[in-house]
Amino acid sequence: QVQLVESGGGLVQTGDSLRLSCAASGRGFEDYAVGWFRQAPGKEREFLGTISKNGQRTYYARFMEDRFTISRDNAKKMSYLQISLMKPEDTATYSCAVVDGYPRGSPLEYDYWGLGTQVTVSS
Repeated sequence: QVQLVESGGGLVQTGDSLRLSCAASGRGFEDYAVGWFRQAPGKEREFLGTISKNGQRTYYARFMEDRFTISRDNAKKMSYLQISLMKPEDTATYSCAVVDGYPRGSPLEYDYWGLGTQVTVSS
């Protein structure tokens, strides 16, 4: 029901800030919670955080909440992931996904996914 496209990735330097975007199309975006994930080569997909369908609640993975901020704008059918003080360890493909109803913390629970945007942080 919803198609997702991420953008905003690229090559950045250690210490930079970056905002990734997730653009939704289709119907019912406002009925979905949005999750953000990343996956580095050879590693499993990692949950970063999620935001409720009305944007009133956010939940972040442990030890990441200081640098990662998730927001959404339902009028624009967009979600955003703001990353500050980027580190080489942040190099990964970042993806957004949606799940109908309440926020979830596991990638296995999400319904629709974007293809991701690559972020590379130089050391």
